[in-house]
Amino acid sequence: MAATVTPRAPTPLAPATAGAPERPVAVRFEGLWKTYLNAAEPAVRDLALTIHDGEIVTLLGPSGCGKTTTLRLVAGLETADAGTIHFGDRVVVDTAKGISLPPDKRRVGMVFQSYAIWPHMTVEENVAFPLKAQNVGGKDARTRVDRALELVGMGGYQKRPAPLLSGGQQQRVALARAVVAEPHVLLLDEPFSNLDAKLREQMRVEVKLLQKRLGLAVLFVTHDQTEALGLSDRIAVMRDGVVQQFGSSRHLYEQPANEFVRDFVGKTLLFRGVVASRDDEGVSVRLDGVREGAVRALDTSGTGARTGDAVRVAIRPEDLDVVPASAEQAPEGALVGVADAALFVGERVEYQVDVEGQGTILIYGDRHTRARAGARVWRKPRPAGHTIWPAEKRA
Repeated sequence: MAATVTPRAPTPLAPATAGAPERPVAVRFEGLWKTYLNAAEPAVRDLALTIHDGEIVTLLGPSGCGKTTTLRLVAGLETADAGTIHFGDRVVVDTAKGISLPPDKRRVGMVFQSYAIWPHMTVEENVAFPLKAQNVGGKDARTRVDRALELVGMGGYQKRPAPLLSGGQQQRVALARAVVAEPHVLLLDEPFSNLDAKLREQMRVEVKLLQKRLGLAVLFVTHDQTEALGLSDRIAVMRDGVVQQFGSSRHLYEQPANEFVRDFVGKTLLFRGVVASRDDEGVSVRLDGVREGAVRALDTSGTGARTGDAVRVAIRPEDLDVVPASAEQAPEGALVGVADAALFVGERVEYQVDVEGQGTILIYGDRHTRARAGARVWRKPRPAGHTIWPAEKRA
C-alpha cells in the first residue's frame, strides 16, 4: 500500500529551468512523491525536473538522498505515490488518473551499477536481448547489435562469452544493450563505481562522446562530484529527497545556493572577515589577518550582510595561491601563516597552515614552488569570484 503523501514539499532553491537549452523536452516529471513501506520519511518529496533532448542531467547527492529512487521511478521499476512523468508529450505516469506504463512500454535504456550482464550469454546475445521485446529479429537485429557494439568500441566481440569480459568491457556491453533498442532516454545508475580510477576517467569521456553521437537525453545518477561536473549539462543536487539547486556545473560550483551545495560540490575553504562595502554586483570583504585590501564575493545564499557585518568568505582551493614568504611584510591582500605540514601528493602539495587571524586550514599549493614544513607562507586569494556566508555561531 502506498504511503500517505504529506503536504510539506520544500521548493528547490534554483528554478528547474535555469540555464536550460532551447530544445524539445525529452522527460518532465512534476510533483513526484515516493515513501517506502515502514519508512519514517519520503525518499522523494514533490520532485520536479525537466530534461531536454540531447542533454545529460545528473542527480547528485549522498547515499539515501533519493537520486536512485527517482531514476527507478522514471524507469518504471518503482511506483510513484503521487505525481506525473511525461516523455515528450506522452504521459508515462499520472497517479491522479491511475496511469503507470510498465517498464517495457517506456522505451528507456538503463545501465545498472552492477552492469547486469548475463553470464550464460555471449556478447551479442546480451546486446540483442532488448530487441526481443520489440519483436525485432533476424538480419535487422544483427545489424542493430553490430552497430551498437561498434559505437562502444566492442566490434568483433559478438561471440565472446560474457564471463571472459573485463570490467570495462562489461560496461561497454551494458551500454550497447541500453542503446540498441533506440530508447527515448538513457538512464545511468552509478555505472562507473566498479571501475578503477583510470578506467573511470576513460569511460566518462567515452560515454560523453557516445551521448553526443546519438543525441540522447540522459539521466545520470552519481554521488561522485567529479563525474557530475565533467559529464553534465545540468546538475540537480539532492538531499533528503529534495532538489537543493538545479543548474549548470559552473553555476553550482561558483554560485552555490546554500551551505550543503557549497560543501558537496567541490572543496571549500572558509575565512572570517568583515563586510567593507556592498553594491548591486556583490560584496567587498576585508579578511581577518590581512594587512590591506579586500576580496569581492557574491551573496548567493541571500545573507543580506551589510557594511560592518562579520561574515565568512568561501574560497575554492584553486583560487588561493600559496607561495613561500620572501619578505617580513606580506603584500597587500595576502594572508600570512606557517606551514605546519607539507605533503607532496603528485600534482600538488597539500599544506596544513596556521593562518594569522583565521586558524588552521588545509590548502593546496603548486608543486613547482614548494614551501617546506615550518616555513612562513603567503596565501593570496584571487580578487573576486568568491561567495559570502553567515558568520559561524559562537558558543
